[in-house]
Amino acid sequence: MSRAPNYEFQEWWNKQREKNNLDLLEDKAEQADAPFITVDVDGGSGVRSDPSVEKERTRSARQLRWVCLLKFQQIAATVAVISNNFFFFLRTANRRIASQDLPADSAHSRLYRAIRVFLIVVIALLGFELVAYFKGWHFRPPAVGSADVMGMVAVVYAWWLEIRVTYLAPPLQSLTNMCIVLFIVQSVDRIVLILGCFWIKFKGIKPVAAVDYEGSVENVEDYPMVLIQIPMCNEREVYQQSIAAVCILDWPKERMLVQVLDDSDEVDTQQLIKAEVHKWQQRGVRIIYRHRLIRTGYKAGNLKSAMGCDYVKDYEFVAIFDADFQPTPDFLKKTIPYFKGRDDLALVQTRWAFVNKDENLLTRLQNINLSFHFEVEQQVNGVFINFFGFNGTAGVWRIKALEESGGWLERTTVEDMDIAVRAHLCGWKFIFLNDVKCLCELPETYEAYKKQQHRWHSGPMQLFRLCFVDVLRSKVSWGKKANLIFLFFLLRKLILPFYSFTLFCIILPLTMFLPEAELPAWVVCYIPGVMSILSVLPAPRSFPFIVPYLLFENTMSVTKFNAMISGLFRFGSSYEWVVTKKLGRSSETDLVAFEKESEPLMRSTSLHRSSSDSGIEELSKLELSKKIGKTKRNRLYRKELALAFILLTASVRSLLSAQGIHFYFLLFQGISFLVVGLDLIGEQVS
Repeated sequence: MSRAPNYEFQEWWNKQREKNNLDLLEDKAEQADAPFITVDVDGGSGVRSDPSVEKERTRSARQLRWVCLLKFQQIAATVAVISNNFFFFLRTANRRIASQDLPADSAHSRLYRAIRVFLIVVIALLGFELVAYFKGWHFRPPAVGSADVMGMVAVVYAWWLEIRVTYLAPPLQSLTNMCIVLFIVQSVDRIVLILGCFWIKFKGIKPVAAVDYEGSVENVEDYPMVLIQIPMCNEREVYQQSIAAVCILDWPKERMLVQVLDDSDEVDTQQLIKAEVHKWQQRGVRIIYRHRLIRTGYKAGNLKSAMGCDYVKDYEFVAIFDADFQPTPDFLKKTIPYFKGRDDLALVQTRWAFVNKDENLLTRLQNINLSFHFEVEQQVNGVFINFFGFNGTAGVWRIKALEESGGWLERTTVEDMDIAVRAHLCGWKFIFLNDVKCLCELPETYEAYKKQQHRWHSGPMQLFRLCFVDVLRSKVSWGKKANLIFLFFLLRKLILPFYSFTLFCIILPLTMFLPEAELPAWVVCYIPGVMSILSVLPAPRSFPFIVPYLLFENTMSVTKFNAMISGLFRFGSSYEWVVTKKLGRSSETDLVAFEKESEPLMRSTSLHRSSSDSGIEELSKLELSKKIGKTKRNRLYRKELALAFILLTASVRSLLSAQGIHFYFLLFQGISFLVVGLDLIGEQVS
């Protein structure tokens, strides 16, 4: 049923609409007659404004003032932080430059002399280009023989342009193209390794052990005899933790012998290590201390001397740990089983894990590099070709393979790579275990890291020169020979440091002053960026450090190039062996594990502990007194500083040419060299 219409409401609505229409017409008429419009904003007509509106306006003004003050405070704080860091940088640089006997590079180095001459030339060219820029010659360059050329400076600049185009740019462009080709080849090799690693992960490929020692083995005779060697030299900071970690290995004590091979020339360090060995002997561990009177051959000579003992013939395998390595208690039970049923297997190599990878920027960047080395390079080579370079530690060798390959030789500073290559040429196979990790330390100072990298990059060139003919004469397949010569040695040990130093430290700055020779932006920026991303994949937590990693790797190219040249041409520095200094860091979980594992040994024996402990206390006091007496200092590095000024000078020249990508790369790379040259990366010593 429909509702009845409301006539009263309809009549009221019509009256209101007519009234509003009349008011609107009157307002329009008044506005048409008035010459202008008057608006009364405030109180002039005696009408008071709304108090709530005034309060809101006051609050808004106060809020705006506080926001402005807050922004100003944030800007002031930022400027203060930047200023403090800048002045700290200047004070540190001035202090290290003013210090005496601090430069770590020899002033008589061939490479340093060449870099210094290059720096002088670059600075002179920049001054010449600045004069030309302010005279406007970058818009209309003068030509030789032209009537417009007026003055000696213009004539010289015209001749410089002619020489630059005719004689200098073509060979530089040829060298650039050659380095670009090498760069692309090395990038393809890295991509292939990454794809191989992805394939291993996708397929779940990993070595399979034939026997499992994790379960209860009733007969002790089923455990093979294992010799464990700990070579060390003046490493007072780390000897205790390495000996303790080896002595608590979960392996029958009667089937294991520990050799502490001490090459220390410091008498107090020898006494400390002897006391530590004696302490574990009293706890029932079969451990002996060896010290050579004639210390020749560095680590190779030390290992060779230890393998010459008569009792070594009773052992089947030998595990090697450097002084800063701490294997887990189940290390042998996770590695020895892979030898069972594989008579052609010579080496089982495990992965390194680092207790101090987050200590500073230097250790973080090293972690990226070594994670790629283990996760990608060694794992892929171990799965597909059963060969990789022995890392010198955290591995187990079959003693028969060592003997048939010629044993340890003292001819290079990379005895680990030497024995691996000779074993490979004899037909032996290697296995890499990516899921078995051995804790160790990374160098925390740039000085220690630089010396380590010099040895790691000069030694392979020594070895390549010595074993090249042996590789060609060996009975292995031509595919393995090609892999050894072209990939293992030439591409990854020679070409990589050569092109990285030449391309980014020599050619790139020169192309700024010889613009006729072009270095494409994709070579400078895009491909290195992609390669850096691929390198960080095995350590995903390090993605925020991609840019520092790229810059630091280019900075290290000068050290690697110098080492490669010295090893290839037999310069004196290629035969230097410097022990990488460590600080003896252990994770808290490792210390707890050592304590728990050593408790049963401590309760099981009571052989003259009081006398030995008192001796250890005296030796500990001696150790503490010597540590207090030692002084450490940061140093200057001439080659890095000279290259920093070369790159920064080239960045100014690129700014004149408005080359954006090249300018930013040269600027940040120059700052990176400057930071490293002043030793501001790694551990800082006040």
